[in-house]
Amino acid sequence: MKSGYTRPDATPPSPGAESSEKARIPPGASPLRLAQSDAPAIEHAWDPLEGLSRCMLEEVGEDPGREGLVQTPRRMAKALRFLTSGYEADVGEILNGALFDAEDYAEPILVQDIEFYSLCEHHLLPFFGKVNVAYRPNGKIIGLSKIPRLVDVFARRLQVQERLTQQIAAALEEVLAPQGVAVSVSAFHLCMAMRGVQKQASQTTTTAFTGAFQRERRLRKEFLALLHAG
Repeated sequence: MKSGYTRPDATPPSPGAESSEKARIPPGASPLRLAQSDAPAIEHAWDPLEGLSRCMLEEVGEDPGREGLVQTPRRMAKALRFLTSGYEADVGEILNGALFDAEDYAEPILVQDIEFYSLCEHHLLPFFGKVNVAYRPNGKIIGLSKIPRLVDVFARRLQVQERLTQQIAAALEEVLAPQGVAVSVSAFHLCMAMRGVQKQASQTTTTAFTGAFQRERRLRKEFLALLHAG
């Protein structure tokens, strides 16, 4: 944030200025992280995103004080924190605890149709779809549940689909050091469906290949054929 810039909308409301639906922050308490002992004294911990969400509602011509919107700034803040929780995740911590001996298994392993939801960094509108991940082991395999968790780490950020695809492949390459990784992502983008060209049926597919999947055309074709076969 630039020096000298103050966000008045990010501060908690002054006492008596808002209805009891708003958080009441005790003197000296942090508006972002409240000690557990402070919790009974307030309704909920104030999040600066609540103030920004309230301003956004006002800017589009709404009244944040009306019955249907009184709690909306709080819900918006909570939702956005969840949808961008991938920034706080540690990829190494998620994956390193689930590496196992491959026991001489060296054929490709495919985890298919992993659902994901993300936010386009250009308009903050959702894009969603499915991720397919394959890798050829090189002495180590990873717990199957960790691959969907890895997808969520990168999907729960402001994203573009191309980068999301590459990040998933690069993370597996770094942690597993496999013979190769293949990633395919197919998604619908609401920034195309709800605005702009307004094409609701358009689907975007991106791929990333490393190692053997990048070098060997046969292996790459096998991966794509499996996806096509469903």
